[in-house]
Amino acid sequence: MRVMVTIQHPGHVHFFRNPIAELEAQGHDVHVFARESGVAVRLLEAYDIDHEVLAGESGSLVSLAAVQATYELRLLRRAHRIDPDVITAIGGVAAAHVASMVRTKSLVFYDTEHATLITKLGYPFADVIATPACYRDDIGPKQVTYPGYHELAYLHPERFDPDPTVLKEVGLAPEESFAVVRLSSWDASHDVGHGGFDDPREVVDRLEDAGVRVLLTAEGEPPADLESYQFETSPDRMHDLLAYADVVLSEGATTAAEAAVLGTPAVYVNPLSLGYTTELEEEYGLLFEYNGDTRHARGLEQAVSAVEESDDTWERRRERLLADRIDVTDYVVRQIETLAQARTAGQSTPAANMGY
Repeated sequence: MRVMVTIQHPGHVHFFRNPIAELEAQGHDVHVFARESGVAVRLLEAYDIDHEVLAGESGSLVSLAAVQATYELRLLRRAHRIDPDVITAIGGVAAAHVASMVRTKSLVFYDTEHATLITKLGYPFADVIATPACYRDDIGPKQVTYPGYHELAYLHPERFDPDPTVLKEVGLAPEESFAVVRLSSWDASHDVGHGGFDDPREVVDRLEDAGVRVLLTAEGEPPADLESYQFETSPDRMHDLLAYADVVLSEGATTAAEAAVLGTPAVYVNPLSLGYTTELEEEYGLLFEYNGDTRHARGLEQAVSAVEESDDTWERRRERLLADRIDVTDYVVRQIETLAQARTAGQSTPAANMGY
């Protein structure tokens, strides 16, 4: 079986790295292609994933179209050479377009309802679109759902065991209470017109007043007066840090969800609610999302309250989540195999037979 995987974001590396390893261990040919985006290529290198970078970064929404066109053209040339059984991706605009042109199968994973540009450009061309069961949109007959989250493809306990040496790496004592604060750049296409915390300085001050050490990570440049709170560690160690934090405050949904599935309470301050952020709050009480004019103040109150809560509370909630949700890596591998078999047999889209 020949599989092409396309990577356009650091989170895509995390999602696919275990399926790639499993497919290769089974003797399948896996070809990974990337568009340079932040730390994505650094992660591919850190995980020793053989890959080819086909296009550079885009500096604006205007340049994105040109970069995407270059990426798709080069991906198409590789697909003609490889003749893959399946092309898979998250979001999958390029994967779906190229697969339709070389008459192979495309498998798209997605979990972000409000990224309408991607859904409009990619979904119509995809063969199968796999979403978490909590995904709010009904995509139609191409959609299959599963009881899990993207983050459980790489943070399920079968796939991830946090390494405590990360604490020393960032200058923390083993028993020191700390918070990870994640600030977004707000320049993604689906972020236009939105915002998170009113004043990051106040976030830091409030947590320090509660006796919590603050570690800051930011997309782009952080506020000048908070540069000293930034920490340095390799990008593949970030999840170790989230696992040991007392609380995570994030303007980004992925970081908040990663913390939640690790059993670390997550405060998500962002006006864009998602199916999985709502489920992690309402079903499991591991994530707390805040929007509206008072989101900043309410989020800070919840963060301080979470630090004061017993660790057993969060561990019990995580255990319940893991009992309900699947190891998503197994699901990804199974779906790729099913779709490849359908292509070999000359079958049409088998989405109806690919549900969990």
